[in-house]
Amino acid sequence: MEGKNIKGFGTKIIHSGHEFRNEFGALSTPIYQTSTFCFKSVEEGMDIFAGKKAGYAYTRGGNPTIASLEKRIATLENGEECIVTSSGMGAISGVLLGILKNGDHLLCGECVYGCTDYIITHMLPRFGIEITFVDTSKVEDIEKNIKPNTKMIYFESITNPTMVITDIKSVAEVAHKHNVLVTVDNTFAPPPQICPISEGADFTVHSCTKYINGHGDVISGAIIGKKEVLDVIRRETTSKLLGTTPSPFEAFLMIRGLETMELRMARHCENGMAVAKFLESKDCVKKVYYPGLESHEQHTLAKNLLKGNYGGMLAFELNDKVNGINGFDACKKMINNLKIFSIAVSLGDPASLIQHPASMTHANITAEERKKAKISDSLIRISCGLENSEDLINDLNQAFECI
Repeated sequence: MEGKNIKGFGTKIIHSGHEFRNEFGALSTPIYQTSTFCFKSVEEGMDIFAGKKAGYAYTRGGNPTIASLEKRIATLENGEECIVTSSGMGAISGVLLGILKNGDHLLCGECVYGCTDYIITHMLPRFGIEITFVDTSKVEDIEKNIKPNTKMIYFESITNPTMVITDIKSVAEVAHKHNVLVTVDNTFAPPPQICPISEGADFTVHSCTKYINGHGDVISGAIIGKKEVLDVIRRETTSKLLGTTPSPFEAFLMIRGLETMELRMARHCENGMAVAKFLESKDCVKKVYYPGLESHEQHTLAKNLLKGNYGGMLAFELNDKVNGINGFDACKKMINNLKIFSIAVSLGDPASLIQHPASMTHANITAEERKKAKISDSLIRISCGLENSEDLINDLNQAFECI
């Protein structure tokens, strides 16, 4: 890659990480399916364990297939280094537990993924970490909540499931003025949509289960940031404390998925816009949450940040009453009558998925917390897949007619 002056997103992803091929000239990165590695001598083993020589000792701490994937994701996000983990929560927990300590203060976006909300609300305080939830789309609210012990601001580039966008660059400027680190969960809007590190974030985290893998057959996560910090997180947190290293086979599947990412994301974005426009035309729909629509409150910011790549994720809210049925029951009836959309809680798959946040992804937080995060009982979330948009629209239309 070096010295080739490669600028294209797809080209970079396809051609990065190839230094981990073997001496036989394999085009695809081999699967080094081994738990341990042999040394040529005791002295070599000593040097590798001491960090004096590059090499591999045990797959929990490093493996060539996994290293190839990490190089590609670092390239994807314009970061120095990447740690791949065995789940998205492994990545989120890795960066939080790897950096925060007793007495630190964390500012967190008021609407985050349900499991993230749970560990921040119920688990981090056990370690003496203070938490404040804040609307990160309002930079002035962030600054007035920064304390002398604030160590990190954590938020989602686009919130799950309410599709609120945070101006990463503005947040980073305020945070760094106060020596506060910025961590962005970029699962909903991976490059080429948004690149948080290029916008000034210190760390990006992903659930690679979603768009990075893109095929619904792997659970994984990633942390991207500066090498000197991630080396410590890898050594002390993700490898030893959490033990969240993925298997080499999962890494191989994700490498394969990454190579088609640019093409996949273009189709996801195309379908997302088509479905959002259709939903906005339906009388029974109260509101559509999609940054590509002019009706979205942050459409101007979305145009500048996303540059036309508005993504395949969207949410919509049904009216409080639909043909005499309350919003919650109308959601269930509508979803249950879909033929093409699958009822599932993930996203970024080739197949389009639909789910009801209040009873699924955000069921483990209280009704009061959901209300504060603007997640109503009549809200539905969609992940637009790679099907033909006219089929998705027809499926939604026939399901609406069943209400």
